[in-house]
Amino acid sequence: MAGNSAKREFTCTECSWTNAKWVGQCGECQAWNTLVEGAAGGGRGLGTVRSIRPSAIVGSAAARPITDVSTERVSSRSTSVSEFDRVLGGGLVPGAVVLLSGEPGVGKSTLLLEVASNTAKSGARVLYISGEESTGQIRLRAERTGALSDNLMIASETDLSAVLGQIEAVKPELLVVDSVQTIAASELDGAAGMPAQIREVAANLIRVAKSTNLPVILVGHVTKDGSIAGPRVLEHLVDVVCHFEGDRQTSLRFVRSLKNRFGPTDEVGCFEMTGEGIREVTDPSGLFLSRPEQPVSGTCVTVAIEGRRALIAEVQALVVKTSSPQPRRVVNGVDASRVAMLLAVLERRAGLRLSEMDVYVSTVGGVKLTEPASDLAIAVAIASAVQDKAIAHDLVAYGEISLAGEIRQVTNARQRETEAARLGFARQVDSSVGGLKSALALALNW
Repeated sequence: MAGNSAKREFTCTECSWTNAKWVGQCGECQAWNTLVEGAAGGGRGLGTVRSIRPSAIVGSAAARPITDVSTERVSSRSTSVSEFDRVLGGGLVPGAVVLLSGEPGVGKSTLLLEVASNTAKSGARVLYISGEESTGQIRLRAERTGALSDNLMIASETDLSAVLGQIEAVKPELLVVDSVQTIAASELDGAAGMPAQIREVAANLIRVAKSTNLPVILVGHVTKDGSIAGPRVLEHLVDVVCHFEGDRQTSLRFVRSLKNRFGPTDEVGCFEMTGEGIREVTDPSGLFLSRPEQPVSGTCVTVAIEGRRALIAEVQALVVKTSSPQPRRVVNGVDASRVAMLLAVLERRAGLRLSEMDVYVSTVGGVKLTEPASDLAIAVAIASAVQDKAIAHDLVAYGEISLAGEIRQVTNARQRETEAARLGFARQVDSSVGGLKSALALALNW
């Protein structure tokens, strides 16, 4: 009879929002195609809370004082890729799960094959699981990049059970899965990459990692808006979330840590993509400079801080008179809203007529300057372009500019000064020179 049939409802696998009928987009978290059917008030819904009996805790699982817990088993182990170790906080911790995301073709697989190869060459057994490439393709890439080692075991699998079987058979000391979106559990409905599949695959791999102290590196795809594909809970479950980024027009690549339970989250690793694979860049300052023999107007060098590393970067500006009622403001590598604010401050506090000018501001080498300490360098570059006066080759500028035209002190000033002096920049313009007018006069010899 119709009265005895259970009422059905659809529940979002992302946020548990329920609806009486299926819709393409969740009304709560706005995720697409995440509603699954279940009985109302039970199953996957939130209607009924089941009573679960407590189990007896015995042996090493019993709670104990934190001072009695040994840290010997959780010391990090180097991957033999120093720039990657920098981002991880010293290396891979046993049982840690690292999620590495990035745009297609940026070099995630190349980097992790290098990490796997270096770890294998140090004597550890490494298992590299690929759901995107065949073993033959991996071998060809390894030959090209010099990543061959007898301790590096490779397999092409897309089934979770097969992956777990490979782990059981090989017993690796490092596991790389490329990528988590290509692995599927046959027990669940839906194709690989669906939120439920990603959650199940990640949960099983994390369980294996924690129970056997096996460090695991997962490759994650990204959506068109740059976020990691799959349920947001994936980022909560893993220990470290890293993002691999870079401009396809340049060979420079960066690895940034977005979450790290074992180290800092403000570090950045620098790499260069070459025909022979990926190469570490331990001193990237020279990549962000363009130093012609004769000084050119509209350029200024600054010292940026990326994590605990000081980087020399160059800002270039071009100012052109226009008859358009709405002058253009084009930026690359810097924040557009920050540049707009600096243009207003320069016009109001320094007397530069910029409302009738097209202004173009860019960095060299694809570096992105996000900290306010680059304000003064941007302002000096714009003023240099307006006055058509080149600044000295040995001058750097850094400082935050306020709306009142003041130059505020920045963090790590001593480290910036030391790095600038190391690379031969003898003159420095910072908050010690006074206000914005004084800084521009000193930089341009007004």
